[in-house]
Amino acid sequence: MDAIEAIMTRRSIRKYTSKKVSEEQIKTILEAAMTAPSARNEQPWHFIVVKDKELLNKITEVNPYAESAKEASVAIVLYADLNLEQSKGRAVQDCCICGENILLAAHALGLGAVWTALHPDEERVEKARKLFNIPQNVIPLCIITIGYPGEEKAPENRFKKERIHLEKW
Repeated sequence: MDAIEAIMTRRSIRKYTSKKVSEEQIKTILEAAMTAPSARNEQPWHFIVVKDKELLNKITEVNPYAESAKEASVAIVLYADLNLEQSKGRAVQDCCICGENILLAAHALGLGAVWTALHPDEERVEKARKLFNIPQNVIPLCIITIGYPGEEKAPENRFKKERIHLEKW
């Protein structure tokens, strides 16, 4: 699958089969994540890879919209480390690009994935800190659940010409 096809056909997948995501696939996804651009090449990201079924089930206590974690083979918790941030306010943006790379890489590998937000919801952020033992200088941004798709979703055309402005608003 080429890059444009991956971008145009990626959908949020919330249901998974019982087939396990391989260690090689997880490594490829994380390598793709870490190729994301970042301000001044700071690379302010950290990841927790969650494969333990008991811990995957507890993710719904952190984010009620992350029910997909219960069926997922793996979840990746994405964090922005403020100690690595030299360009004030850019770590969260950089990590969001990194998260999109995770979604696209998973899709390109034939996997399904969905981004479930933590930041800026303070309650979710604090619950994630507690569950994963995260220090205060690190912001938990999202939990991305990943697995073999247990549902099919057709690509959507979201192009809206009326939102394109040339030269001025």
